[in-house]
Amino acid sequence: MATVTLTEGRDTAALRRGARGSRRPRLVVLTFIGPALLGLIVFLGYPLVAAVYFSFTRFTLINPPEWVGLDNWRHLAQDPLVGVAAKNTLWLTAVMVPARIIGALLTAMLLNAMKRSRSAYRTLFYLPALAPPVTATIAFVLLLKPQTGPVDTMLRWLGIDGPLWFNDPAWAKPALVLLSLWAIGDLMIIFVAALLDVPVDLYEAASLDGANAWQKFRFVTLPTIQPVLVFATITGIIGCAQYFTQAAVAASVASNQVTGGGGVSGTFGYPQNSMLTYPMWLYTEGFRYNLFGYANVLALLLFVVSMSITVILIRRFKAFTGSDR
Repeated sequence: MATVTLTEGRDTAALRRGARGSRRPRLVVLTFIGPALLGLIVFLGYPLVAAVYFSFTRFTLINPPEWVGLDNWRHLAQDPLVGVAAKNTLWLTAVMVPARIIGALLTAMLLNAMKRSRSAYRTLFYLPALAPPVTATIAFVLLLKPQTGPVDTMLRWLGIDGPLWFNDPAWAKPALVLLSLWAIGDLMIIFVAALLDVPVDLYEAASLDGANAWQKFRFVTLPTIQPVLVFATITGIIGCAQYFTQAAVAASVASNQVTGGGGVSGTFGYPQNSMLTYPMWLYTEGFRYNLFGYANVLALLLFVVSMSITVILIRRFKAFTGSDR
């Protein structure tokens, strides 16, 4: 009997030591990820919960929040400009993201195929991405200035009448796409690294099988760099969903009514709301009309849409497993 009791005591002590031993790695891991978790809670979790609460209130930053229930959400269906802003943002996303990815990928492939001065050309293509967004946008709008800008001047030499660019509702968004293509250096560098990581053996095996250049690209290059393509797509969509600075600056410069540091510009969306993006309208509702409750509704909707698209893309392509099923 005493022997059984002693054995049970030893087993219990061993289990306790094992439990303490298993908890130790968890504590070590928690110590390392603790600061990141704290940052997520403070800078993401709390603002998200606060935004949900304020979306049900009338909040002006001056008076205490007043509970109004679903009034802000009902106003979303009655807002005449939220649909315009959403359509402009969707247009920019549908055109700008593929254009940037295709342009950056083609540029990276061209640079990798070069035999001489490769580093110099990489630097040359990357330099526009280093320019501050405000400065780059102002310079680009001046380059495309109707009639007197350098681009329209060169087009006239060729016998072509240039469009009004940022002053024409039909050309304003395409001009923003051109601006984004001018600064594809950041994405190009990522594709350059991804292409250099493709095993040469795969190309050699494809050549032995009689594959041409397109087949090598389709069946070797694209599957290998698929995670990078998914990353570029997701970050591009998120960036377009938050597209603000370039559209706001371009509208101000093109309208010749640049505002500086005095709150919300009255030129947002110029011309004729063609460059009014969803974040610009969110900002306008909050900081021009002091409708912070409704602005939180717009922000939550933007968050849900961006998160949903991100989850769908990751589940569809399974970028981190290399499978598209």
